[in-house]
Amino acid sequence: MSKTGKKKEKVSKKPEPHRISILEHELVPQHRILSPEEAREVLARYGVQPQQLPYILVSDPVVRELGAKPGDIIEIKRKSPTAGEAIYYRLVVTGE
Repeated sequence: MSKTGKKKEKVSKKPEPHRISILEHELVPQHRILSPEEAREVLARYGVQPQQLPYILVSDPVVRELGAKPGDIIEIKRKSPTAGEAIYYRLVVTGE
């Protein structure tokens, strides 16, 4: 007991797990959220509506890490053996 007459509670201090960003992994291509202006430009360039883009779920680990919301457009840059770099666009959806 302490001097105040109260029992001291044991606080177990577990070491915090190391937080590793999946965005930094060598096998994960570069992802970023487009600004509204960039999104409008991409949609106009390809002549498509957002719903015509391939989808990526809001629950996807990369989307969660970026903090993207449904309706955001994600730009993905992948290495390509033939083109050097390929750029893809995905619309963030809830999956309902």
